Amino acid sequence: MQHITEESLNDLPTRIQYLRDFIEFTPEDAAALHAAAPVIGPLVPAVVDTVYIKLLSFDITAKSFVPRQTGYEGATPTQASDLALDHPQIKFRKDFLAGYLVKLVTLDYSKQSSWEYLNKVGLMHTGQAGFVHRKTKPPLRVEYIHCSILLGYVQDIIINAVITHPDLDITTKNAVMRAVNKVIWIQNDLFARHYIAETEALASAP
Repeated sequence: MQHITEESLNDLPTRIQYLRDFIEFTPEDAAALHAAAPVIGPLVPAVVDTVYIKLLSFDITAKSFVPRQTGYEGATPTQASDLALDHPQIKFRKDFLAGYLVKLVTLDYSKQSSWEYLNKVGLMHTGQAGFVHRKTKPPLRVEYIHCSILLGYVQDIIINAVITHPDLDITTKNAVMRAVNKVIWIQNDLFARHYIAETEALASAP
């Protein structure tokens, strides 16, 4: 039986190791993700468009893209109804999502820096600084409910693309789908931990 303390999970490397051990994310899973890169890569533009069509179909998620986005220097919309897939600020956000999806199937999961990247993706959505080169005032915050359900939506799109791909055998499809499922759940925790930490800090404040 492994001994894990609650306090030790505040340490990112320890937390990642626990998550990997529990969900059994193995080097074989990483290899399956890498093998899927030639399949998923060409689908990224369509996946990104699908995701942003979904995000812009709800005012509660669309409004997050009205303020100036971190790192974006062009014209900003005045209201959510101004937004469309071809708006410059949405194009800027689409580029970030496209890069993220590519990273999911190309990261070297044996390196701590890869997990630190995924952790920063979670942190930056809380409004805190995630990446040194990405700063905005006031900081942009996206509530956890939207982050979590978006991860589920992205996972569903990717898994469906793998299931229906005509050139993959069933063994490969199974390996890729399991690997995608595992890494998305780890990513979900790397969002949740920052929001939970905020909640706990507020609860303990005098």
